[in-house]
Amino acid sequence: MEAAALPRAVRWLYYTVETELLIREIEDSTTRISTLVGAARQYSQLDTAPCQIIDVHELLDSTLLILAGKIPPGIRLVKDYDRSRPAIPAYAKELNQVWTNLIDNAVSAMGEAGVLTVRTSMDRDQVVVVICDTGPGVPAEIRDRIFDPLFTTKPVGQGTGLGLDVAWRIVVNNHHGDVAVESVPGHTEFRVRLPTS
Repeated sequence: MEAAALPRAVRWLYYTVETELLIREIEDSTTRISTLVGAARQYSQLDTAPCQIIDVHELLDSTLLILAGKIPPGIRLVKDYDRSRPAIPAYAKELNQVWTNLIDNAVSAMGEAGVLTVRTSMDRDQVVVVICDTGPGVPAEIRDRIFDPLFTTKPVGQGTGLGLDVAWRIVVNNHHGDVAVESVPGHTEFRVRLPTS
């Protein structure tokens, strides 16, 4: 009788362990989905007024999460946030578009490998957000044109030439800030300055 019960006991243990593993996997998947939905909601700002007091870091993090699938495994992300800065009045949807354009361009410039750095700091009465990549750089002869509408360095069909123009308009016209670029081969840095009031 004990010999006949052994295979049933082993099967029962196997199914119990398998069920437990499936439950854990479902819990992990649910957590990941919930995090992604939260990031998508933060990114799209569906339930908020157009101008509001925002935390720049939350917007940057939601943008990075939304773009995570576009960042190749060979690109290392470095976040260097100065969280001492105050919240700022801003149009969150618009700033998410700025971060999307700058991060997407940085990733595109690096290809399959490099370092993407997202840094924040305070400079007097401005929040400074820096998006930095280790790509080939922006040649000096075209640097003055990169914010022009329809100007692109990407091959035909891959770029519209509107991303940096849109970013510049959002930051300068709508937020009374500034966007600047510094670039040498191996280090391109877009610096966005936003007033705190």
